[in-house]
Amino acid sequence: MKLKAALFCSAAVLFGAAASAAEPTPAERAVGYRQGVFHAIAWNFGPMAGMVKGEIPFDAKAFALRAERVAFLSTLPLEGFIPNSRVGKTDAKPEIWENMDDFRAKMQTFETEAGKLAEVAKTASSVDAVKAQFGKVGQACKDCHDKYKED
Repeated sequence: MKLKAALFCSAAVLFGAAASAAEPTPAERAVGYRQGVFHAIAWNFGPMAGMVKGEIPFDAKAFALRAERVAFLSTLPLEGFIPNSRVGKTDAKPEIWENMDDFRAKMQTFETEAGKLAEVAKTASSVDAVKAQFGKVGQACKDCHDKYKED
């Protein structure tokens, strides 16, 4: 019985040590957070791009819903760019932390343009009504990606 108890205690200690070692750091949690937000943005942006490109039929209601989501999601990523959070598997370039004011400005442009797209999309009855503003959101994404995202 003592052997079973000793084995159980040893296993519990080893499991506890492994579990605590597996606990993500604040930087790792920040990376996971921002990647999750960016994946949600892409999930919603992709179908809108398909509509704008004519690859899928324009659905004003679906476009407006996705634009509203992107507008909200655009307010979230910056929170995940905490100091020293270029860890693990990330496409974030070190220049983000070296030029944080510029990075924040680019994120603000994205947020502003995404908000405008959501407003335009509320009353859009055709793809032509959203194309120009969609292009501005896409350009805001590209401007940031070109400077701050690894390929």
